[in-house]
Amino acid sequence: MQPFIDNARAFGRRPEKLAGLAAGQSPEALFITCSDSRVVPALITGARPGELFELRTAGNIVPPYASATPTGEAATIEYAVEVLGVKSIVVCGHSHCGAVGAVVRGDDLASVPAVRDWLAHAAKEPACSDPADPTVAEAVQNHVLTQLLRLRSYPCVEQRLQIGEVRLHGWYYEVHTGLVREHHAGTDTFETL
Repeated sequence: MQPFIDNARAFGRRPEKLAGLAAGQSPEALFITCSDSRVVPALITGARPGELFELRTAGNIVPPYASATPTGEAATIEYAVEVLGVKSIVVCGHSHCGAVGAVVRGDDLASVPAVRDWLAHAAKEPACSDPADPTVAEAVQNHVLTQLLRLRSYPCVEQRLQIGEVRLHGWYYEVHTGLVREHHAGTDTFETL
């Protein structure tokens, strides 16, 4: 923890580099990804402060939209689209995902009931021909596509899609190589960026 503390102390000694951020933010994209510590959106994209609005959830899950029971995820998506006016929304899954792997393998999650309930409520089992594959690549890619479909059910996203003011992107990030693939609807494949 000490290196983090040392960096935080040093970071605050450069206020001139951050002063412009006080005027507000106008991020280009909402980046929805997993909470996994190996996935660092700014590192992957090269984004600087203020350029990405981030939503991180276990398994990069976008829960079903339900206006009667708002969630933090729904509030973040709505704020990014309606208030910040992001032009793109990226759902980025990753290799070696513990959440998707647990769903695909049917792991016993009794010892982590909040995780079990989150995965059960928010994710259907993604198609996977080889559940023993440690990268769970096929399952994660199918899972990303499911989350993109869920995004389309959010009224603010649906409205912006209809008028061409937002685009959805499905990405798959390999934590062991740094390679990023994007889903192409025309071929229904994930291809290297």
